[in-house]
Amino acid sequence: TKISVVHCFYFRGGAELLFDGVKKHQVTLPCQPEPWDIRNLLKWIKQNLLKERPELFMQGESVRPGILVLINDADWELMGELDYKLRDQDNVLFISTLHGG
Repeated sequence: TKISVVHCFYFRGGAELLFDGVKKHQVTLPCQPEPWDIRNLLKWIKQNLLKERPELFMQGESVRPGILVLINDADWELMGELDYKLRDQDNVLFISTLHGG
């Protein structure tokens, strides 16, 4: 049987403003037949956590340019980006590097 996995998602640099100002979300993802990857995670975040202005967080099926994604403190570009398979207790950090004026 598949077990659900617990993850922490962090939003910083202004990204938390799209999530009701909450910087840390501890989440148990629902069980599914295939392992969760970042692509599916982003869809889930958009449907379940994102509170406003999804265009400031998502572009297509990925994050917008200007959103830095770290998986366990490593740049997601080194981890396979959207194809990275989440493991139990992974920490995923989203940092907005865009600053409006």
